[in-house]
Amino acid sequence: MILLFGALNPLLFLIVFGLYPSMTIGPKEGWQVYSSAQDADGRCICTVVAPEQNLCSRDAKSRQLRQLLEKVQNMSQSIEVLNLRTQRDFQYVMKMENQMKGLRTKFRQIEEDRKTIMARNFKELKDRMDELQPLIPVLEQYKTDAKLISQFKEEIRNLSAVLTGIQEELGAYDYEQLYQRVLSLDSRLRNCMSKLTCGKLMKITGPVTIKTSGTRFGAWMTDPLASPRNNRVWYMDTYTNSKVVREYKSIADFISGLESRTYYLPFKWAGTNHVVYNGSLYYNKEQSNIIVKYSFETGRVLAQRALEYAGFHNVYPYTWGGFSDIDLMADELGLWAVYATNQNAGNIVISQLEPQTLEVLQTWNTEYSKRNAGESFIICGTLYITNSHLTGAKVYYSYNTKTSTYEYIDIPFHNQYFHISMLDYNARERALYAWNNGHQVIFNVTLFHVIKTEDDS
Repeated sequence: MILLFGALNPLLFLIVFGLYPSMTIGPKEGWQVYSSAQDADGRCICTVVAPEQNLCSRDAKSRQLRQLLEKVQNMSQSIEVLNLRTQRDFQYVMKMENQMKGLRTKFRQIEEDRKTIMARNFKELKDRMDELQPLIPVLEQYKTDAKLISQFKEEIRNLSAVLTGIQEELGAYDYEQLYQRVLSLDSRLRNCMSKLTCGKLMKITGPVTIKTSGTRFGAWMTDPLASPRNNRVWYMDTYTNSKVVREYKSIADFISGLESRTYYLPFKWAGTNHVVYNGSLYYNKEQSNIIVKYSFETGRVLAQRALEYAGFHNVYPYTWGGFSDIDLMADELGLWAVYATNQNAGNIVISQLEPQTLEVLQTWNTEYSKRNAGESFIICGTLYITNSHLTGAKVYYSYNTKTSTYEYIDIPFHNQYFHISMLDYNARERALYAWNNGHQVIFNVTLFHVIKTEDDS
């Protein structure tokens, strides 16, 4: 007799004594486990030897066998249930492990994003601080000017007190004499205010990058004689073979690219040294020494005149070339042209121009070679020349047209983008506009003011 049982699919063999000839067991012996093993599928195999046939009766041992069979069946079912639960729990653990891995990846990504955002925010703050830094010397200068004006205000208050006393004393002072003192003070005050706009260049700070656009060479400018509410910007990309001038209503529109108007000039320009002055554009006509005055209001040429003996078309350019032979500029004293002639051995010539007719009013010959100059600009009638257009450039030479004297100076400035093709002073903004290798930038300047009173003369 053979009986089969399963526990995690186990197989129990019960072999009747007498069917297994190799065993010798006493006829009165009970059920015995002969052997146990595992088959190839991992199932448990037990061999049980039963007593002789005549002993299989309803005795106590038979009941024990049935009880044993029931226990084995119960254990098999319990183990099967446990196996199912184990498999289900294992799948749940695997699912949770995958979810934990996903959460770990998300947390890592959130942490990296947080660091990136913080770094970007800190960089934006640093850029803002770098933009504000150049304004500090300008504010300091304004503080100095404000102190002087405060002194004048104090003198006016004192004079007002005297006037009040006169009204009380009825004729203690001569009225005509007092009136002359008032006129004298008013004249001195106005004269002082006019002198505050001029001064000697002491320092250049910055630059502040306004925009990045265009080619490596170009010009951009505002009108120094425009009203405070007029902040139009004009933009002229490249140094040759173009007639297109783009206009923007403000610096903000210029930065955002919101163009308000486009002008098409009647003649192409040469170089990048143009200037807008009192509503008109002054520029050098291509392949000539002719200066053109173009009105933005009427869209017509108002005047043009040849600059006598001036070299053109890369005969006497700045160090970077680009047909920069004739440089037109403006300052507190008016309109100027800077160029070179054969008669002055290729050295720089300064001419003050009459804005309406372009007639040369006065000329100064310097001893500085035009081809050795990187760029130049004029402040209060003094021409300042840089020694290069590349990294390491500095203001190296100045020529004062009031005294017809020159001096070698050393005023460094930061050539941030390595190549300058335009550098012009704006008297209203008291700043230098520059085209720095495809970047439109502004340098702030610090001027030293010397104010003489009547007592000093």
